[in-house]
Amino acid sequence: MAPCEALYGRRFRTPLFVSKTENTTKVIQDCLKVASDRQKSYADLKRKDIEFSLELPPELNRIHDVFYVSMLRRYRSNPSYFVSVDEIELRPDLTFEEEHLQILDYGIKMLRKKTIPLVKVLWQNHGAEEAMWEQEESIRLQYPYLFDFGKF
Repeated sequence: MAPCEALYGRRFRTPLFVSKTENTTKVIQDCLKVASDRQKSYADLKRKDIEFSLELPPELNRIHDVFYVSMLRRYRSNPSYFVSVDEIELRPDLTFEEEHLQILDYGIKMLRKKTIPLVKVLWQNHGAEEAMWEQEESIRLQYPYLFDFGKF
């Protein structure tokens, strides 16, 4: 047993072993750099410089007009999506409450061990194609009048 092995409990690394390890590490780093450069060149082909001119109406000038660019999508104009700012009642803290108008449909979401009753709710200032599925319990608590027999 070598003195180093007895003292430290493992074999001594020779300079040859250290040199070989450094060379292997250098080869791995070079391969990773080549792969990274290749992937970057693929990504650069699809990347476009896009500028957005996003101005809010003067009534909404207190809203922070910064958005995550990754979440923006190209807008295709549709006159039915236009909502006048005058129709929306903004609170002083620039929030508004979306009101439910009517329950369009009932449904049940099946999970492994339980079921969740859902209702399809028509929102104010939205068309029927934009109706959303909500949990029946939360809608029943907030808007009990929607569950009158005459409403559905």
